[in-house]
Order: sequence, then structure tokens, then C-alpha cells
Amino acid sequence: MGLIIISVIFTVIGMILSGTLRSKFTKYSQMPLTNGMSGAEIAATMLKHYGIGDVQITQVEGQLTDHYNPANKTVNLSYDVYHGRNVAAAAVAAHECGHAVQHATAYSMLQLRSALVPLVNIAASIQQYIFMFALVMMSMLNNPVVMFVVLVVFGITTLFSLITLPVEFDASRRALAWLDTSGVAQGAQYAGAKDALFWAAMTYVAAALAALLQFLYLLMRFMGRD
Repeated sequence: MGLIIISVIFTVIGMILSGTLRSKFTKYSQMPLTNGMSGAEIAATMLKHYGIGDVQITQVEGQLTDHYNPANKTVNLSYDVYHGRNVAAAAVAAHECGHAVQHATAYSMLQLRSALVPLVNIAASIQQYIFMFALVMMSMLNNPVVMFVVLVVFGITTLFSLITLPVEFDASRRALAWLDTSGVAQGAQYAGAKDALFWAAMTYVAAALAALLQFLYLLMRFMGRD
């Protein structure tokens, strides 16, 4: 039940943070950039500044679905960010390009996270079944072998969540530094971009903390049994 309680608590926290994040992006979407550049134009300008010519900028469906894909070297921007000419669009576009800069400069934490992706996908699938068993067959989790497998699975996803933190914070740091030095966002516009990226980072912090607490709970149970 400890896993379920931790999961429920952080699901609620995640919903609160997600709501705050959407509110912030709505607010800064109404703050136009002085230079009138769109998110796609900002992304192209930032990539050019860093001499990155092999990354494609694409538009994807949804809201806050923006991401950088190191597998095919694409900066994927949602419609609002791709076409937006506001502080929110600038912050998101620059952040995703921050990941592209990490990739181009062989940033170690990004490389490690990318290497873990196949393993994490498997572990995440197994976790879904673990939660199902926890609801209907708690006795299975009392088996030492099963418990060890559960611990390994949660350890993998926890490691991935923790590695994600420096990757995301570093991408935001690179984005904000470029927005400032390039003059794309300064003064109130820079402050808005910084605030938006801060709340985006907090969603990753909450996810990492939830994963860590779940892992520590399982570890204490496992060690206590032995």
C-alpha cells in the first residue's frame, strides 16, 4: 500500500504543478516578443548561432508536447510554440534547442539518458503490472525473488528520473543564457521566460522525487526482510 499511497500523493502534486505550468504558459503566451519572432524562427536562429546545421525543426500535435529527439535530430514544437510570437513560445523553443546543443556538444548526462531509454521503456511496462499486482495480489510482493525484481525495475526508472533533472536544468540554463545574450528576450520578457521554464522544471523534480521515494520504500522493505 505504501507504493500506492506515494503514487496517489505525487499524482495530486503533479496535477497541481501541471495546472500551474499551463497557467504560466497561458500568461506568457499573451506577452508578445518585441522582435516579433516566432518559436520556429527562434529555434532556427539559436541552432544557427551554435553552428548546428543537421537538426530539423518540425511541428507536432498537442499542447506542451514540445521535445528534442536525439535519435533523428529533430526539434519538435507544438503548434502554439512553432507559430507563437510570444515569451512562452520563445522559452520553449530555446529550451528544446538547448537539448540540441547538448547533443552536439556530447553532453554526458544527455548521452547517459539516451542510452537508458530502451531499458527504461521495458522497466516502465513492467511497473504497470507491478501496480496491478499490488492492488489484487499483495502476497506476491512478499516473495523475495519477486521483491528483488521489483526493486531493480524501480531502480532503473528512478535512475532515469534523476538523470533527467540535470539534463532539463542544463537545457533551460543554455536557453536563458542565449535568450539574454542574443537580445531575443530581455527585461520583463526574460523574467517571464525564466519563470515559465522554472515551473516546467518543477514537474520533473516532482516526478523524480516520487520515483525516489517509491524506490527507497521498496529498498527498506527488502532490506528489512533480509
